[in-house]
Amino acid sequence: MAVLLNAKDIAVEYGVKRVLDRVTLGIDEGDRIGIVGRNGDGKSTLLKVLGGALEPDAGEVIRRGNVSVGLLAQSDALDRDATVAQEVVGDTPAFTWAADRRTREIIDALLAGIPWEGRISELSGGQRRRVDLARLLIGQWDVLMLDEPTNHLDMQAISWLAGHLTNRWPQGLGALLVVTHDRWFLDEVAQAMWEVHGGRVEPFEGGYSAYILQRVERERSLAVAEQKRQNELRKELAWLARGARARATKPKFHVKLAQELIASDPPLRNALELKRAAMTRLGKQVFELKDVTMRFGDSTVLNRLSWLIGPGDRLGILGENGSGKTTLLKLIRGIYSPTSGTLKTGQTVKQATLSQLLDELELVANERVRDVLKQHKTHLVIDGKEVTTSQLLERLGFERAHLSSFVRDLSGGQKRRLQLLLVLADEPNVLILDEPGNDMDVDMLALMEDLLDSWPGTLLLVSHDRFLMERVTDDQFALMDGNLTHMPGGVDEYLSLLGERARARERVGAGAQGRAPEQGRQDTRARTQGQEDGQEPGQTVNNLAEKQQLSSAELRLLKKERAACERRIATQEQKVATLKQQMADADPSDYQALIDSQQQLQQVQAQIAELETLWFNLTQRLEGA
Repeated sequence: MAVLLNAKDIAVEYGVKRVLDRVTLGIDEGDRIGIVGRNGDGKSTLLKVLGGALEPDAGEVIRRGNVSVGLLAQSDALDRDATVAQEVVGDTPAFTWAADRRTREIIDALLAGIPWEGRISELSGGQRRRVDLARLLIGQWDVLMLDEPTNHLDMQAISWLAGHLTNRWPQGLGALLVVTHDRWFLDEVAQAMWEVHGGRVEPFEGGYSAYILQRVERERSLAVAEQKRQNELRKELAWLARGARARATKPKFHVKLAQELIASDPPLRNALELKRAAMTRLGKQVFELKDVTMRFGDSTVLNRLSWLIGPGDRLGILGENGSGKTTLLKLIRGIYSPTSGTLKTGQTVKQATLSQLLDELELVANERVRDVLKQHKTHLVIDGKEVTTSQLLERLGFERAHLSSFVRDLSGGQKRRLQLLLVLADEPNVLILDEPGNDMDVDMLALMEDLLDSWPGTLLLVSHDRFLMERVTDDQFALMDGNLTHMPGGVDEYLSLLGERARARERVGAGAQGRAPEQGRQDTRARTQGQEDGQEPGQTVNNLAEKQQLSSAELRLLKKERAACERRIATQEQKVATLKQQMADADPSDYQALIDSQQQLQQVQAQIAELETLWFNLTQRLEGA
């Protein structure tokens, strides 16, 4: 197997901290490597050094021959005055790049909704990130290095990217290095893992799941060795403590051995397993949305949405970027009022939100962490033991010195940990989580999942992290065209539905003749923005034109049947919520009653599945049959 790139004795220092310490490694043809580690341990630095964007303080990186390396850094170098087209395809004529299937797929998957002739300066941060990723993927590279490529991508785009990277090169050719906190993505694309910690890079075979199994085994072996070391340490310390006369005559090698044992005592590393904080009592009613519509100007974000959220429900909300997920959460939180319809909130609901924007910390940016903690509950009960919030924060990965830091000076990961602690300190009974995994390393994500796994209250989650979504929620709902649809099959069913919709749009786009490639591409990706009166959610102009093949009577009948189906689904879902509540309130010793309720629940869920199949078939007929 040919070696593409070698790094020898690499060292990088920032101030007094040595991030990489004499690291030696190689990248071979066919390597697919995922890179993990705690925030600040040097993952991005390693990628920059290997990609040639950063010169190491010591050591060297050697490339074989004319090996080309493409690097996606966390910040882009796009020209603000250039157009999207210029940055992505350069001066390549439209007929040339449009004839290349791979280029078209990349543009369609990553640049949907981004103006092709728009200026880079007019784009949001997320849009710039997509443009930079598309630009890189269109290029031809022997080694591709990606730093957090899934940032600002929704689940569908992440799934596409995993497939693209898996099939980008023939087996045994090319090389991929990717830094990401998305564990599902790592399992899909990586065949080996590098863990960066303590200035070193430790290799593991297999993807993320295999890495976790190996790490657990490694830590078990280290625990055995540590126990043996501790026993040896106790013997040496006991021997040293046998009086002044004895200490004065002890062999020097024994004293030296004891000092070495004490000096090598390692600091604790993420030792905390959060179980749960004390919960405020939650009543039977949590949230009930009925015929809720949310409009911003001419744009309808939520369209006559009805949803019943009960105590103990663990619900995930799926949807593409811009579909209205955050708007829905803000409405539930009471930040927005619905344009029409009603929202009822239970009297005993005490909610807390972990948002993606860290807005709460902006208010205390100029205060020290220690002073911020004093403004909240100072003691929490964890595992039956009372601990201070300062102690809990230290166990969440803060060092004692960080407690005196200003909030504004904390890293992104540290701010997320502080934000999580402040949420816990309020002891809510409803958690609303909007992209809670942002800026968290995999170890911190595992800690947060342990907490959410045992959360006894109601939980609402919006996240593009598929691993997190499937781990901590019991039911998933997709927000599409302003309406919520239950996804009994989870994320797989949601992605399959999106694929069907995309193929339907492609069939419509393929029928259009005589248009420029750019216009055809944009029409194919048309979305539901700026819906006109009388236009069904999810319809594009081309959808409506195609539907003229159906008679007006047929259209009205299909719409009527679908609306009736939606009402029946909502009714059955309310029955599910009622049955679940009855089972929760039932006498646990009355086994027969529990069995009867479980059978009724299964029957109702089977009816819902049939109704959803019917709804999907009706929708297909309306949208492009």
